[in-house]
Amino acid sequence: MLAQELVLKQRTEILHALCSSGSAEHLERVLDILLAQGELIWEDYQNIQVPGRTLYTNARQLLNLVYTKGVATCELFLTALKQVLPEGHQAALSFSGCCLNLEKKEESQNTSTESLLTRRPSLVNRLKGCIDGALEALVVSGHFTSEDCNEVRLPVHTPSQQARRLLDHVRSKGESAAKVVLYYIQQKHESGSPLNQEKLTPPKEFLKYQKKLSSSVSAQSCFLSTYGGTGHMSLDDIYTEGELELAHDSANVHGPLGLEDIVGTAGTVNKEADTVLVSGEAGSGKSTLLQRLHLLWARGAALQDFLFLFPFSCRRLNSEHRELSCQELLFQHCCWPDRQQEEIFQFIVDHPHLILFTFDGLDELRQSFSDEHRLCCPTQRAPVHILLFNLIQGCLMKGVWKVVTSRPEAVGPLLKKHLRKEVLLKGFSPSGIDCFVRKHHTDPTVAVKVLESLQTNTALLGLCHSPVLCWIVSQCHKELLGCGEGSLQTITDVYLMILQHFLQHQSIPKSTMGLGWLQEHLKTVLRLGKLAIEGIGTTCYIFSCTDLETCGVTEKDISMGFLIQSKDMSSTHSKCYEFLHVTMQCFFAALYIILSSNTERSTILKIFELQDMRETGLSSNCFRSCLPTTDRREQVLRGEVKAAETPNLQITATFMSGLLSQRHRSLWLHCCPSAMMEKKVKQVSRCLSKGMQKHFKSIPQPVAGEKKSMHAMPGFVWLIKCIYEMQESTTAQDAISKLEVDHLKLTYCNIGPVECTALAYVLQHLRSPVGIQLDNNSVGDVGVEQLLPCLHICDSLYLRNNNITDEGIRKLIAKGIQCDNFRKIALFNNKLTDACTQHFSHLLKTRQDFLSLRLGNNNITAEGAKQLAEGLKSNHSMQHLGLWGNKIGDAGAEALASALENSKSLLWLSLVGNGVGSAGACALANIIKNSTSLEELWLTENCITRTGVECLIQALEHNTHVKSVWLRNNELSLEEEEEMKQRESRLIF
Repeated sequence: MLAQELVLKQRTEILHALCSSGSAEHLERVLDILLAQGELIWEDYQNIQVPGRTLYTNARQLLNLVYTKGVATCELFLTALKQVLPEGHQAALSFSGCCLNLEKKEESQNTSTESLLTRRPSLVNRLKGCIDGALEALVVSGHFTSEDCNEVRLPVHTPSQQARRLLDHVRSKGESAAKVVLYYIQQKHESGSPLNQEKLTPPKEFLKYQKKLSSSVSAQSCFLSTYGGTGHMSLDDIYTEGELELAHDSANVHGPLGLEDIVGTAGTVNKEADTVLVSGEAGSGKSTLLQRLHLLWARGAALQDFLFLFPFSCRRLNSEHRELSCQELLFQHCCWPDRQQEEIFQFIVDHPHLILFTFDGLDELRQSFSDEHRLCCPTQRAPVHILLFNLIQGCLMKGVWKVVTSRPEAVGPLLKKHLRKEVLLKGFSPSGIDCFVRKHHTDPTVAVKVLESLQTNTALLGLCHSPVLCWIVSQCHKELLGCGEGSLQTITDVYLMILQHFLQHQSIPKSTMGLGWLQEHLKTVLRLGKLAIEGIGTTCYIFSCTDLETCGVTEKDISMGFLIQSKDMSSTHSKCYEFLHVTMQCFFAALYIILSSNTERSTILKIFELQDMRETGLSSNCFRSCLPTTDRREQVLRGEVKAAETPNLQITATFMSGLLSQRHRSLWLHCCPSAMMEKKVKQVSRCLSKGMQKHFKSIPQPVAGEKKSMHAMPGFVWLIKCIYEMQESTTAQDAISKLEVDHLKLTYCNIGPVECTALAYVLQHLRSPVGIQLDNNSVGDVGVEQLLPCLHICDSLYLRNNNITDEGIRKLIAKGIQCDNFRKIALFNNKLTDACTQHFSHLLKTRQDFLSLRLGNNNITAEGAKQLAEGLKSNHSMQHLGLWGNKIGDAGAEALASALENSKSLLWLSLVGNGVGSAGACALANIIKNSTSLEELWLTENCITRTGVECLIQALEHNTHVKSVWLRNNELSLEEEEEMKQRESRLIF
């Protein structure tokens, strides 16, 4: 078979071999060889290695290029691939007949610059150990500045990548710079000095410890640890990337963030700090993300600037009651050195920039973050939480990098001021859901059926953006495919499905589950629920055998699979257990509150009011009987254990609402008295109604002339989700009936598809039209579809910065055309292209009362502007049109001007930053000349010259209604701007 055919046939396998490790090293080594052999020119290399683009995209670009270059290039590519890939990665590939001599073109060239390409593989190998020395030589010779050096030394890059960046920079500096670096390498080689002399080489015993630590970290990370390990599933086989975003906008980020960007420079807000926070909701994949980082480090595939990586679980640190020093914390909780413990720890203290700590689940630590107890000495002993807080602040072991995960609610301003940056983990993208489901099922036909089922149930698809829910749905595929279309709507539905799934697997085969499946296992559920709620009340997530015995949990209960064995770091002799996920613990706590006759009336109230559960626990039979150990009871009494975490109480309350839904009451029929259940339903309904009224009362009176607006807090969104879980229309109507506002603001509220489903369910019952502002959330296309049921009550919709694509717009406009109240939309900073403009054009032709369309900072070109113009020609109501930050150019501006030049409704038009020149400005002048309504025209940051401005001035002479034309940052000199202002005061420069 020809090499070209081999490349095409094995495309998927080659991509996997190049990219599956998560490191770009294999791809970059192949590119080095192809450059050296002359099969790629420099422009080819630059087109493949586009900064900010994903590894898979770059690899696909290479395969496309290699294939188009023909058989000879494909043969050389396969030869290079065979040389670069480890043997384990070659098993699935065929290299039939591809064994060319790759050394034949490495010979002396006419110029040093050419030698940088032809000798690239060997130069990278020689340079990676002496980057600092080479940079110093280039600085001394005057070819490099300190800024050049900093770009090469970026900590996100591996030594090999730094060597490549150095060669690329040198090539751009010219022949003399190339001679300097080649001479430096030659001198190093001839002197016999090892080329890695500049790079820190720890003593042999330290490297042994590094190997032992790597082996330990790898062993802990190679199987998926969350969700009960999912049957010892290899992390490589199941890991699916979640969506990462910076909490603060960064100009130097292009494309999606990768794992190594977490410790990269992008998004840095405090250069003095060395703690990075990865925040995400429960079940968003934080622990799995850290596990993946650990595994890549242990394999040498990522984070290779760090010599040692020490992973910690805050949940397990809760079990450590002794006072420890930093040395004891590292060695006892991670990996113990066989020899020279003092020397190894001193090395760590002396070289903090080579060390990385990770702390998973800061929100699960029993103590709230505080900076009151300062500690600077790494050998001084202190409680573990004091050590952790001082490490995060940088008081202790300053310079060591820390990556901390937490739910966002647990991170207050006090902690945030000590952060280098914050990265948000948003869960799965739509493609991530697809990828995870396919990876989870070895049988592709099952995966296809599950995905088809999700596509027919968008509410369930929205839930699957959360990795833990996606796992449940995949785990319970038989129940999912057998439960009927649309029957799973809520988070509670999904957790009841996995409850049934686990219980069915433990039932006698002849047993008919039916609706009696819960009654059959009621005692198990109550015992586990009792354990769960005690943990929620005292922020306990790991339970000893004594704890289990106190709550009556038996070996049979454990065998159900909801509890998994956990290694208690403070004791290697006794078994400890934890729920397979914190959300599962909340679910069982909710089951206990709903099904137990021992629950006091005040318990439900305290959970919904997010009060301290410790007081409830100590004053009620329910919680008093659940305090398992004397030590923990004393801690609670002394107030050393923080109150139950608000997020966990909220999750528990959400499950309680869902469990009391009319849809599930048949399950409880034989489990508890109907009268008791009805009382709890009424109590929860009152709590929800009361909570909503509390928010409504906080709405300030509007300023004269302005609309009445409510800026919702995150607690409002939680109550909305609880109401949705109940699936009771009357409850939704009662809760929202007294909301009387013109504008509902829900910006930065972490709104995803799940929240959109709940919002639409409740807001559709509003009595009067309202503007809904959902800017800066994670709505996406699925979320847009979930909002459609409430679009009829929406007069304006703001969806700035929400990852919405043309497909989401197609569905939104199809519904919006039918909604009489819907008249304004803002979609700044999404992922829209020209394809969406045909739908907006149809909207404008159909709806003669549509008032405002804002599509700034998307990817709309002249073709899209022409499509919009077709709709605008037929529309006589448009008042505000915003297209700033697109690429419509003169052709697009001319098309819009032609459509709008006789408009009697347009008040405001923005074409800022669109590459509009004088031709476009002259066309837009016709709008000014003819319009009787236009007040503002924004043309800032374009390419308009004097000619274009002259046209605008002439048009303004015929129009006294226009208030301002904005022209800052165009192609005009200061003198020209001053002259134009003198002639026409309405021009703003």
